[in-house]
Amino acid sequence: MKLYSKSCMFHFILIFFLLFIFKSICALQPINIVKTLPGYSGFLPFKLETGYISVGENDEVQMFYYFVESERDPDTDPLLLWLTGGPGCSGFSGLVYEIGPLAFDLSSFDWSLPSLVLNPYSWTKIANIIFIDSPVGTGFSYANTSEGYVSSDTKAAKDNYIFLRKWLLNHPRFIKNQLYVAADSYGGKMAPMVALEIDQGNEQGLEPQMILQGYIIGNSVTDHDKDNNEKIPYAHRMALISDQYYELARNSCNGQYTNPDPNNYKCLYALQFVKQCTKSICEGHILEPKCKYISPKHDDDIIKLGPIYLEDFPSDFLLMSKQEELWCRNHNYRTSYVWMNDENVQEALHIRKGTIKDWKRCNKTLSAYESDVESVLKYHQLLNDKGYQLLAYSGDHDMAVPYMSTLKWIRSLNRQSIDDEWRPWTVDGQVAGYTEKYKNNQAYITFATVKVRKKMGFFGAGHTAPEYKPKQCFAMVNRWLSLFPL
Repeated sequence: MKLYSKSCMFHFILIFFLLFIFKSICALQPINIVKTLPGYSGFLPFKLETGYISVGENDEVQMFYYFVESERDPDTDPLLLWLTGGPGCSGFSGLVYEIGPLAFDLSSFDWSLPSLVLNPYSWTKIANIIFIDSPVGTGFSYANTSEGYVSSDTKAAKDNYIFLRKWLLNHPRFIKNQLYVAADSYGGKMAPMVALEIDQGNEQGLEPQMILQGYIIGNSVTDHDKDNNEKIPYAHRMALISDQYYELARNSCNGQYTNPDPNNYKCLYALQFVKQCTKSICEGHILEPKCKYISPKHDDDIIKLGPIYLEDFPSDFLLMSKQEELWCRNHNYRTSYVWMNDENVQEALHIRKGTIKDWKRCNKTLSAYESDVESVLKYHQLLNDKGYQLLAYSGDHDMAVPYMSTLKWIRSLNRQSIDDEWRPWTVDGQVAGYTEKYKNNQAYITFATVKVRKKMGFFGAGHTAPEYKPKQCFAMVNRWLSLFPL
């Protein structure tokens, strides 16, 4: 048998190594830096990047993302992965309507291409943020095969973890940054699932090793039945139903209002009174008008909780007159449909032509998506036991996922002790909400309500709190990330 010299062996190993490096480089996803955007005058004063990351067994799913570097210190500020709700609502919604550096100039919108303005309370002033279009079929994320569109809670969580691994390998500069998963609404259900995927990947030694510190959730879905069950106690507490109706429902239903026994006629009778009192209430914000065109398929029954969409139906409201007397929050979302479906905008964002014909802020037609995890309480428990930090906030005028539900499951976690009693937290000397802090060994859960802001004649924060109260939510997350008390 012919023996190779040490020199030949060295060159063979070197060539193999170079081929491996070349293959790895070729596998990297292209990065697109966006310096200007239609509707914004001049160059963007922050670094915006867009791109696709492939996931799936055969890389058949292309996940689209927006990445904004921290405007303070990208190298040391934390990295946040933001998951918008739905399922099916684009990360762009979080970027322009909640926590990102840009917002639409709603006051000047005249159905032409809307103008963009800067958000002075963007979380990107203190953190690097990835806004992802997840699950597949959301925003500009797409699949190359019909089978690729089949997804679920568990698959989406794994896809988001794979996305993050590949994204970090493509951006090694941020591997050393402290990492948080942040989300609200249905995204808040996904956040602990993704966080646990990251933790388990680290334990298995998968690269890159991520410096996960904790997660942030707002008005988040946790357990569908339990979240839903708190709607009636919340409605009573907010004076939407009378003491008499509440006591009748509580006693006859034994405190269980979700999926009542069809043979318990007293309970069904009591729930009819509740329904009559609440059917015209906007669940996302109980003080805002409920518009008949928010959802043509809406089920008025308060005891039914489906997927938490931030609903909007452009086929219904895009044609409505600007002079309509009744204002609806969904009117604000029209700007995103006009802007995102503009060819020049899609070219500026480096969208692959022909992949998405009609961009939607929230895609209601994820027919191949299965909500296969009823409750994520066990995920919260595992993460809490492992020492991860949690900030859970709630807009206190949200009845879709009431703050009482979030507070109840937090208090149900084992071995919790109160570290900071219920108290107000303030911004500019005014009460911005109320907070309570819990401790389990080295893990802390900070709970906060967000309240009282006057805008369009309404008070209080709703289902997506930063959308209603950006200044206060920015102060809240800034203090929490800085390890300061709220």
